[in-house]
Amino acid sequence: MINNYSYIKFRNLLMTWHEEIDRGLPWKETNDPYRIWISEIILQQTRVAQGRAYYERMIDHFPTVRDLADASEDQVLSIWKGLGYYARARNLHYASKQIIDEFNGVFPTTYNDLRLLKGVGLYTAAAIASFAYNLPYAVLDGNVFRVLSRFFGLDTPIDSTIGKKLFSEQAQRCLDKSDPAGFNQAIMDFGALQCTAQSPSCDICPLKENCVAFNENIIDLLPTKSKKIKVRSRYFHYLVIPKGNQICLIKRKDRDIWQGLYELPLIESEKSISTSQFIDLFQETFSINMVDKRSIKKISTKKQRLTHQMIYGNFYIINMDLSIKTARWKSKEELKHLGVPKIVDDFLKEWLQE
Repeated sequence: MINNYSYIKFRNLLMTWHEEIDRGLPWKETNDPYRIWISEIILQQTRVAQGRAYYERMIDHFPTVRDLADASEDQVLSIWKGLGYYARARNLHYASKQIIDEFNGVFPTTYNDLRLLKGVGLYTAAAIASFAYNLPYAVLDGNVFRVLSRFFGLDTPIDSTIGKKLFSEQAQRCLDKSDPAGFNQAIMDFGALQCTAQSPSCDICPLKENCVAFNENIIDLLPTKSKKIKVRSRYFHYLVIPKGNQICLIKRKDRDIWQGLYELPLIESEKSISTSQFIDLFQETFSINMVDKRSIKKISTKKQRLTHQMIYGNFYIINMDLSIKTARWKSKEELKHLGVPKIVDDFLKEWLQE
């Protein structure tokens, strides 16, 4: 049983540690809910080092929520290009329109109203509520799970229903009600800088004397998860069809990865196949009986790891006329302003430089 003294001790040690560090991040120097929201959505699946540049790009292009709402989805996805998890960008765009239409252009000021915004979950609502309005809501992200699990010796799986409830209660009990913004920032920074997932700095940790994981030598065992991520392999065969200084693209519309992004036309196979097998599949797809094999040549292979999927991409240059109903022809200059998957972006940068 964890007593109140433990919570107070933990809170005081954490806040003292935080007073001595300064990460110098732009979203920490503002209480503008719009800017805090942008930063939190970016950092959901992105390291700070990479996220900072994208945050600055988003603010430069869309300085206010109305600027974001007035932009087209293509414009938003273009700025987001390379950051991944594009549903975040689409949700940001949708939610900006919600703020304009449902909140008269005024950013929501309560936790419950924040939760109404598309893409704003429990963590993001708590972060905005505390950082922008200093409301007493504890944040709970991967860093917080790890710090609480190790310090208090909690081995309940963090991805279980019971675990989420337990850790939420613990985080709320630890929260400094007089300075929720300061505490939330402190515990997240502590997890990011001190109590890291790999090789935490335990020897110089100010919390180690009271840390259960350190004293019982179970640091590497906490936190625990009950589910293992199953990674699905997918095989994409991209068709590189040039025409003058333009290239053929299509826009993904299905409810699948990369929805709303541009990519090269593709044929997907259930397993890895050879070039000759691809040509057979190509003929079947386009109802062509005899293809001159010299008109199809594999020019590159790439892969991209997603959370639940591994994408294997083969790129074939196609020297023949094809009828593709959804084709959109784009120039090299236009490509710079389109949102495309990283695997395609990496190929295009490499290919267009040749």
